[in-house]
Amino acid sequence: MELESEQHGCEHYTRGCRIRAPCCGEVFGCRHCHNEAKNSLEIHLNDRHEIPRHEIKKVICSLCDKEQDVQQYCSGCGACMGKYFCKKCNFFDDDVSKNQTGGVDKFFHCDKCGCCYSNVLRDSHHCVEGAMHHNCPVCFEYLFDSTKDISVLHCGHTIHLECLNEMRAHHHFACPVCSRSACDMSDAWKKLDEEVAATPMPEFYQKKMIWILCNDCGATSNVNFHVLAQKCPGCSSYNTRETRGCGRPAAARSTV
Repeated sequence: MELESEQHGCEHYTRGCRIRAPCCGEVFGCRHCHNEAKNSLEIHLNDRHEIPRHEIKKVICSLCDKEQDVQQYCSGCGACMGKYFCKKCNFFDDDVSKNQTGGVDKFFHCDKCGCCYSNVLRDSHHCVEGAMHHNCPVCFEYLFDSTKDISVLHCGHTIHLECLNEMRAHHHFACPVCSRSACDMSDAWKKLDEEVAATPMPEFYQKKMIWILCNDCGATSNVNFHVLAQKCPGCSSYNTRETRGCGRPAAARSTV
């Protein structure tokens, strides 16, 4: 039965059930199948719509065709309709190799972030209210409905993995939402230490002091000006920006 269930599913997910759309009453392989069909140019503009995924109440087992309430195991034949199942997200999937889904022993649902994460992040991720319920800050695709791999940054914000890799390829290493460093930058900061030390400022600027705001720890500090970058004395990050007077932001740059 398990081998047979692997043949079921759609182009978006490998799983053992279909869904009954609460909006139009029709049966589809998944919400993406519904949205592609009901938002196509062949559908009259007034009839186009997307499925309210959290309102899905009925699923149909792919093995015995029994329609039933949303659950992991079929009430008719007992087949597992999804090796990973989240009742809160209304999500089924047999592909346990994905970053955002997998076996129940490997993933958990975070109520504050409103999505399922790897157990690796259970005690270490920074919770952000509805972290997955917004558009990718790079390509603007709605993340919660995306089938692409998604990365959770140190700050808790989420982004498509391919968009994050594209940023890194263009030497952008800060979160597009909050400007905190998107990865471990300690090696980069050490290199900047060496460059700053090897680039002494002219005597006229050696006593010049400026105010900076650290994008990583949020501290405001008064530091010696340097033409290359300004280092936060608190967390040693160079991901800082210059400010004026009592911490009012100026038109200055961030190192990251």
